Amino acid sequence: SDQALLSKKLATIIIDAPLSVAWDDLALTPHDESAALALFQEFEFRTLAKRISSHPAAPPVAEEIPPTLTAKRTIRDVAHHYEIIENHADATRLFTTLKSLPAFCFDTETTSLDVATARLLGIAFSWQAHHAAYLAIPRDGIPSAWKNSLQDIFRSNAKKIGHNLKYDIAILLHQDIPCNGPFFDTMLAHSLLHPDQRHGMDRLAESHLQYTPIKFSDIAAPDTAAPPPPDDLFAFAETASTKKNTVLTVENIPLPILAEYAAEDADVTWQLATIIEKEIIDSQQENILTQIESPLIPVLVRMEKQGIAFDENALTEIGNHLQTRIDAMAHSIREHAGTSFNLNSPKQLGEILFQKLQLAAKAKKTTTGQYKTDEATLTALQGTHPIIDDILTYREATKLKSTYVDALPSHIRPSTGRIHTTFHQLVAATGRLASTDPNIQNIPIRTDDGRRVRKAFIPAPGCTLLSCDYSQIELRVMAALSGDPSMIDAFRRNIDIHTATAAKVYQIPESEVTRDMRSNAKMVNFGIIYGISAFGLSQRLSIPRTDAAKLIENYFLQYPGVKKFMDDTIALTRQQGYIATLSGRRRHLPDIHSSNQNIRGNAERAAINTPIQGTAADMIKLAMIKIDALLTPYHTRMLLQVHDELIFDLHPAEQEELVPKILHAMQTALPLPHYVPILVEFGTGENWLAAH
Repeated sequence: SDQALLSKKLATIIIDAPLSVAWDDLALTPHDESAALALFQEFEFRTLAKRISSHPAAPPVAEEIPPTLTAKRTIRDVAHHYEIIENHADATRLFTTLKSLPAFCFDTETTSLDVATARLLGIAFSWQAHHAAYLAIPRDGIPSAWKNSLQDIFRSNAKKIGHNLKYDIAILLHQDIPCNGPFFDTMLAHSLLHPDQRHGMDRLAESHLQYTPIKFSDIAAPDTAAPPPPDDLFAFAETASTKKNTVLTVENIPLPILAEYAAEDADVTWQLATIIEKEIIDSQQENILTQIESPLIPVLVRMEKQGIAFDENALTEIGNHLQTRIDAMAHSIREHAGTSFNLNSPKQLGEILFQKLQLAAKAKKTTTGQYKTDEATLTALQGTHPIIDDILTYREATKLKSTYVDALPSHIRPSTGRIHTTFHQLVAATGRLASTDPNIQNIPIRTDDGRRVRKAFIPAPGCTLLSCDYSQIELRVMAALSGDPSMIDAFRRNIDIHTATAAKVYQIPESEVTRDMRSNAKMVNFGIIYGISAFGLSQRLSIPRTDAAKLIENYFLQYPGVKKFMDDTIALTRQQGYIATLSGRRRHLPDIHSSNQNIRGNAERAAINTPIQGTAADMIKLAMIKIDALLTPYHTRMLLQVHDELIFDLHPAEQEELVPKILHAMQTALPLPHYVPILVEFGTGENWLAAH
C-alpha cells in the first residue's frame, strides 16, 4: 500500500552519501589534555576538567600543564609572616608603618554582612606579599587613641586596596572612620575586565595566583561547645568542616585562627591587585576605574548610610486604594467570564479566554500544553474584549501591592526609621547602577498607580525633597554620538524632540502634530536606541507591521546620521569585538559573530545601545562624584539615584544657592560632542511624587 511504501521510504538509510573522510581518519587518537584543560579552565568547566583528567585513559598530569590546572598551593605551602596586634605598643608600631606607606590593603572582619548591625572584630592589613597584620578590636569597641590614628590613616592619600571595598568602607564609616581615596577594588576591577565571570576572591586567587585560600565556611565555629581548637588554621579548618548541621558563627572562632584567616585575605588581595591593575592598564580601562567607579564607592556608601524617610501611613492609603481596585477588577473579570475562577491560575485563565470566550483563532501554548497568558499575549489581544484590559489592570495592581506596598515596610531600618537601599555598580553590562533591598530602580512611573507609590518616600524633618532629572539624556547622547544635524538642531532649539520627530516622519509642520503622532514618534525615538524592529514597533503601537516599517524607514530618511551611526557601530564592534562608551567603558560582545541570527541580532542591538545607555550611566556617576564633594559644607544630602534622576534631602535655606550648583554639576559632568546641550529639570515637594 501507499502507507507501507511511505513507511519503507522513511526507514531507508542512505548508504552512498559522499564523504570526505575514510575509516582510518576516524580512528581515536590521544587528545591534547593540556590544551583541553586550559580551555576548560578559561570557561570554568570544572566538572569537564575533572572528567578528562581522571579518565582511565588519560595520562598523568605532566609538568608542562599550566600551573592553574595543577593542585593549588595553600597557606601550608607558602612561607608567610602574619602577626596579631592586640596591645597599644604593637598598635602604635603598626600605625606608624601604615602612615608611611604609599599604598596598603585592608580587610575588615565583622559579625554580620549587615553594616548597620555588624560588630567590628578586627582589621587585617597587608602591604607586602606574604606579610600581613591583624588588628584585633576589643569587644567594647575601638579605643579612642586607636580611632584617632585610624582616622588619620584612612583619610590619608595612600592608595587603599581591598576586595568589595564598599562593604569595608561602610563598616569603617559606621565606626566614625571616613575613608578617602584613591581606591583599588580587585572585585570592581575584575568586573570591568571580565563582567561574565565570577569575581569572588577565592576564585581570583586560584586563577591568578594558583593559590586556594581557606574558606570562611571551613573555619566558622559551631555555636555548640567544642574542644579547644588547634592553633593551626589548616588543621582547624579540617576540624570545623566536619561539624555539620550546626549554626556557624564568626564569634566562636579563636583569635589566632580568625587573625590568620583575615590576614591571608588581605595578603592575597594585595597580590591580586598587582596583577589585576596591570590588566586594567593593558585593557585601557584605567580611566573608568580611577575616575568613575573607584571615586563613586564612598559616595554610594554615604548615600546608603543616609537612607530616605518613609511614610507608612501614606503607603497604607495607597494599599487600600490598590486593594479596592483589585477587588473591582476581579469582580468585573468574573462578570465578563460568566463564571467564578482563580484569576491567579494561568491554566484556568487560559481556558476562559481561549476556550470559553474564543478570543483567538489560534492561541499560543506553552511547552506543557497550557495556553499562554503572559503580558505580551494579553497586550496583543487588547481591543478584542473588555476582559483583557481588566486583567492587565488587575495584574498591575496586584504586582504593585505585593512588590512594593506589602514589602517596603519590611525594609525600614528600626534604628533610623528610614529605608536604606544597597547600590551595585557593575551589575548592568552598560554600567548603570542597580539597587537591592529594596530595588528602588524598578518602582514604576508609567502608570498612575505606580507613581502613587512614590508618595510614601518623604523628606527628613525640616527638609523638602529635591528631584533633579536629566531630560531625554539618551536621545541627546544619540544625537551627539551620531552627529545627525537635524536631531542636534532640535535639541539646540530646545523644542520637543518627539514633536520634531513626528513632524519630520509624517512630513507635516510641527504645529499640526497630533497627540497620537507624537506618541508614535516617541516610541520610535526610544525604540531605535534599543534596535527595535518593525514587528516590535507594530506590537508596541498596535498598528500593522507595514505601517511600523514605514515609520522606521521615514525616521532614517529624516535622521540619516542615526542610521549611519548604527551601521558603523555594528561594523566596529564586529571588527574589534567590543564597543565603548564616550568615557571609554568597554563591553565585549563575542556573540556578534554568531551564526545564529537571533543571537547575533541581540548582540547587534546591545552594540547600538551600549554606547548610548553606557554614556548616560557614566555621566550621572560623574555628576554624583562632583555633587558629593559639592555638598560637603552644606546640610543638604544626596539620597537616591534612579536611572537619570537624583533625589536629595534639601534644606530650604540652601535652595537658592545650592540648586543651581547641583544643576551645573550635572550639566557639565560629561560634555557631549557637537555641543549637544544637556538639560536637567528639577522639582521640590513634600514627597517624591510631588517633587518629580
